[in-house]
Formats: sequence, structure tokens, C-alpha cells
Amino acid sequence: MNIAKDYKGIILSAIIGLIAYFGADFLPSAIGSILVALLLGILIGNLIKIPDNFQSGISYTSSKLLELSILFLAFSINYNSIAKLGVNSFSIVIITVFIMLLLTFFLSKKLSCPGTTGWLTGFGTTICGSSAIAALAPSVSKNKEDVGMAMAAVNLYGSLGMILLPIILKYFEFEPTSSGILIGASLHSVGNVAGAGFGISDEVGEVSITIKLARVALLSPALIFFNYLVNRDNVKNWREHFNLPWYLWAFIGITIFTSFVSVPKEVLHFMKISGNLVLTIAMAAIGLKISFAKLFTTGRQGLVFGAMIFALELLIIGLLMLVFI
Repeated sequence: MNIAKDYKGIILSAIIGLIAYFGADFLPSAIGSILVALLLGILIGNLIKIPDNFQSGISYTSSKLLELSILFLAFSINYNSIAKLGVNSFSIVIITVFIMLLLTFFLSKKLSCPGTTGWLTGFGTTICGSSAIAALAPSVSKNKEDVGMAMAAVNLYGSLGMILLPIILKYFEFEPTSSGILIGASLHSVGNVAGAGFGISDEVGEVSITIKLARVALLSPALIFFNYLVNRDNVKNWREHFNLPWYLWAFIGITIFTSFVSVPKEVLHFMKISGNLVLTIAMAAIGLKISFAKLFTTGRQGLVFGAMIFALELLIIGLLMLVFI
């Protein structure tokens, strides 16, 4: 990093990120700071000619802060969440995640979803939205525009699902447990799940959150498995599958630590806030690098893929519920 060269782009990204982070409090809860930062970055980057001497700092922020954010976000993952599930509920979660990761990898290639947008969108849909994309992106995608497209898709469909699923479930008079499983196993972020679940009832909300936290706890093994899928044809022996970037090993180490060591709630809360803030600033920088032309082409295909993969996820969960519930 060259402070004298990069500081302008870093400061611009930070200002946009901070505006988005604090400004999101005045917007509907379905619109989070990450999406606001991305949209602000896209608007500013396309409507204002940003000088060339800002670009290196913007690139640095979009790359390094994305990696840093996942270390903070790792503190919110606890494997003990899995232990709270019964065998049937956990079977639905683990089978859904495994099938969705396979579908994401192969359908993205089969349908020629541009770049790594399909992989990131499907991975975010499968696990926990923006946080999952941030965790996977540095190891599979060199194009930060793909990250922005995927973030936009999962935030859009997560918000729509949060609004529409409770209406559909009430209309068909689902049992509280079934509603909770469907919401917790499908919606993209913890916020989406909480909004949809508790929007129906406290009982549904509690089941939804329990299912969702178990799903989030699978992020580390999901990262290892998906990296295996991506790199399986490029390694000479099995040991190379463990040549993950340092921040992924650090991420996995933190999740193991927080699962077996009691960390004060104040520390966990601070890490969560810090992670969201850092990720918001990174998204502002990514937005600054996305052109309207790229958004129209890649973004459109990413949205179609995101809708398809979300629909498949709901279908798989529904079929598994018929078997296990």
C-alpha cells in the first residue's frame, strides 16, 4: 500500500461507505447499508468523472477491506447452533446446502453466467447472503464487479422473500414449525429471516432463527467444499486443496475459537458492527468500479440466475420437508 498514492480513493470510498452505513437507518429495514453503499458507489462512479489518481485507492479498498471484513464477521458464527437442531431439521439444512452448492457450481457454468457472478450469487443464496459472498469472493473472483452484481442480487431477492414468504405461508396456513424451517433454510441473511419469521409470530421467528444460525455455521465447511469444486481440476495432489488464502484459514480459526470459548457479548457485538461497517465501505469501493453498461449486461444475467437458484432452493426445501417433517 502506498499512502501517498492511494489515500484519495480510500477516503472517497470511506465517505460513501459511512454515508450509506448511517443513512440506512432512515430507510426501510429491507434496504441494508451494504446495498445502499453499492448503489451510491455505482451512481457516483457513473455520474461523476473520478480522476485517475483515485483508482488505485479504490481498488485497494475494494480488495483488502473485503478480506478484512470476513475476519470480523467470523465472530458471529458459532457451531453450537447446529447442536440445537433435531436430526430431521439438521438433515434438511445440510442436504439443502450440499445440493445447492453443487447446483450453483454446475448451473453457473452450464448457463454461462458471466464471470464468477453465478458462483457468488448461488453461494450467498445458499448460506447467508452478503457475508457469504464476502467470504468466498477473494478466493474465487478477481473481478470485484462480479462481487457487486452478486451482492445486489442476493440483497434484492432476500428483501423480496422477506416480504412475500410470510404472506404466502399465512395464505396456505402452514404450521409454525414448517414455516420456520422454510424461512430459516431459504432466506438470504439473518435480518431477512428475522423480519419474515417474527413477522408471522414469535414461535415461527424462533424456529427460523435457530435454523438460520445452523445454516450460517456451515459457512466454513461450505467454503472449503466450494473451493474444492472450483480448483479440483487445477491441483496435482490432495494437499493443494488446503492451500487456501490466509484470511480463509483465519476465518475458520475464529469460528472454531468462538464455538468453544465463551466470548463476551460486548466483544461479539463490536465485531459484528465493525464487520458490517468495513464491508459497507468495501461495497462502496466496488460500486465505484461498476459501469452502467456492465450492470445492464452482467447484472441482468446475475438477477435471472439469482431468481432461478432461489426458486430451486425453495423447491428443494419443500421436497425435503415432505420427507423429514
